[in-house]
Parts: sequence; structure tokens; C-alpha cells
Amino acid sequence: MNHASLMRAMFDAAIASAQPARCVPPHLPRPDEVGGRLVVLGAGKASAAMARAVEDHWKGPLGGLVVTRYGYQVPCERIEIVQAAHPVPDAAGLQAARRLLALADGLGPDDVALCLISGGGSSLLALPLAGITLEDLQQVHRDLLASGASIGEMNTVRRHLSAIQGGRLAAACHPARVISLLLSDVPGDQPPDIASGPTVGDASTCADALDIVRRYRIALPASAREALESGRGESVKPGDPRLAGTATRIVAAPQQALHAAAEVARRHGYTPHILGDAIEGEARDVGKVLAALALNVAERGEPFARPCALLSGGETTVTLRGQGRGGRNVECLLSLAIATRGHPRIHALMGDTDGVDGMEEIAGACAGPDTLARAFARGIHPLRSLDANDGHGFFAALGDSVVTGPTLTNVNDFRVILVDACVDMP
Repeated sequence: MNHASLMRAMFDAAIASAQPARCVPPHLPRPDEVGGRLVVLGAGKASAAMARAVEDHWKGPLGGLVVTRYGYQVPCERIEIVQAAHPVPDAAGLQAARRLLALADGLGPDDVALCLISGGGSSLLALPLAGITLEDLQQVHRDLLASGASIGEMNTVRRHLSAIQGGRLAAACHPARVISLLLSDVPGDQPPDIASGPTVGDASTCADALDIVRRYRIALPASAREALESGRGESVKPGDPRLAGTATRIVAAPQQALHAAAEVARRHGYTPHILGDAIEGEARDVGKVLAALALNVAERGEPFARPCALLSGGETTVTLRGQGRGGRNVECLLSLAIATRGHPRIHALMGDTDGVDGMEEIAGACAGPDTLARAFARGIHPLRSLDANDGHGFFAALGDSVVTGPTLTNVNDFRVILVDACVDMP
């Protein structure tokens, strides 16, 4: 198996470990825990696949609605699947969020709301506070995505402008019991940051959101600024009595995906080292740091002996300055390729486990010792591509893009760097 095939096998194993069919069923309520109706409410890139897993394992009466990204639908018979836009919300997401709130409002004390929440829900649940238009919310999302803010910072702003996130969906379900199954795509697996926390209490404030807006110089629409400055956008706080009947369970997270990839590496003679599942920062800066580590291993055998696989996850950010096609994983990978300068022992793959890196229907890319040379031979200048935020254009031109199609899951970014023991390995 060559390097690209091995790294792709590791990526596929990471994705497989977080498939809802595998991770949702063990966390379903017991039939004797549901006295009334079981109603599914959900949002996220994995929510349709999570709904199908519920249908396959719940034999009693069942209904509900989930909203997922266009192209991520999965056929269900008892749970309605709605599709909407990501990463910038659209009218379909707004209508779906309204319908979810209406279903929540109709629940009684004997009912159970089974909330299926995964990454992507921040834009798929596009229901702004009263007075904020969809167009205003879309502009906020675009500006946040281009600002370089971390996912936690972006979601702090989003949930204070939302009529359904920041615990509001769970509050609407009261007095029903709420069980939330979360598929984490955020560093640290903090529930308020997963889809902007529609079913959990949020300790952050409108003042925190305003600080983030100022820090990244985001020009808020007047309606959004009023909601934050007046405190009208305050989220539901931990300890709110409407959340007393809630239970939150993380069913899949980035760390387990890295462990699944590590097993593949081990079987093929590479000692795996998991560097962490919560690495954040500017994508190009993270690429430089990972390159420095890989070079030290390649040249000195420190801090890890060769051959080894350096694995990491998390969510980097890209501050858009150029006119390229973007993508935080390909930007990180291109930065690493430039910094490792074609070292013969170093190969890498970086991709998003949901199959979409940035705005592209491309998961990520591979790089190896010949990447820079092949680029120059085609007249492509790596540094210029990096400066233009055009990692996707760079790797697509070389035929090194990694395309998975919709993976129906989302446990954040996946990065693997293989460091060989010698330079003549296949």
C-alpha cells in the first residue's frame, strides 16, 4: 500500500468510527423511559443519518423533524428530513427552525424530545431573533467565516442572535423531558459550541459576543447590534428551571476518530502518536508548527522514533485575504508542504470528516515529497497559492484532492503526517 492509499485508509477509518449507525443506538432511551410520545428534533450534517439510526432501532411510535445540509439527506419513514444551506443559512433553514420550535411547543410532560445535534447546525437552524432579518443573519455568518475567529467565538456570536440556539430549543420543549445526543465537531467537545448549543445552557453573554465582534472588527447590521447591546439576545443560562429535565450525551467525538486511524497506522508498521484533538489557530501557522515537528522527527528521530504517524484534530481558522477557493485543511497542508520543502520522509493528508473543506465539495488533500516540484513544473507557485488562500486550486491542479462525497457524519478536522524510517519506502 502506497502512502496516499494508507493515509486515505486512515481517514476512512476515522470517518467510519463516527457513523451514526454505530454510535447512536447505544445512547437511545429505554422504552420504559418514555411514557408518552418520542419526538425527534435535530439539526446538523449528521442529523439525517442519526435519525435513520433511531428509526432502525426504535420499535415504538416515533415522529419528528431534522434539518440537514443539502445532499446529506438519508431516507427515513417516520422522521421528516428537511435540507438547508451550510455554511451560510437560507430560507429553508429558517422555515425548518420555525417548524422545530412549533413541534417543541406542542410537547407535554409525559413526552420525550430526542434531540439529534451535530456540526453544521449553527447555520442550518437559521432562525434570527425578532427584528433581525435573514439577510442580516447571512451577512453576520459570512463576516464571521472570513474573520479568522475560532469556532467557539463564532458560535458565541451566533447563539446570541438566534431564537432557537443557546438553549432555546430545550426551553421550548419544557415540560417534556429532553435527551440530546451530540456528535461533536468542536475542540474540547463543549456542548454549547456544538451547533451553537440549541439544547444546553450557555454561560456566555451578549457582552462576550460584543467583545468578539469588536476584536475581529465585524460590522454588525444595526438590528444585530441592538439585540446584543440591549441584552435582548441573552441565551438560556445553566440552571434555568426549563432545563431541569434535560440529559446530554456526546455519542461521537474527534478523539475516537483519531484512535480508529491510529489502529490502521499500527497495523501497517507506523507507531501512532495522537498530538491532540483540539488544535486551533490560523491554518497556515498550524501547518508550520506541524512541519517543524515532522522535520525534527525525520532528521533526528525526536521526539518520536521513525516510522511514525502524527495524528491530530481540531478546527483551524482562515483569515481570508486572497481571492482563492479557501479551505482550512488544504491551507494548513499547503503551509506544511512549503515548510517541509519536499523532505523525502514526510507525507501528509488533511481533511474534514464531513467531506466539505470550506465552501468546496472536497474533503481535503494529500501532499508528499514531490508536491512542490510537480507544482513548479506546472507553473504553479506554492507561496502565491497560499497568499491567495487557494489551497483547493493548488491541490486540484496536481490531482491530489481528497473527495469523499457526503460522509453523513462530522467530527471535525483530521490530519495525519507519516514520517518514514528511510527514504526508499514505497
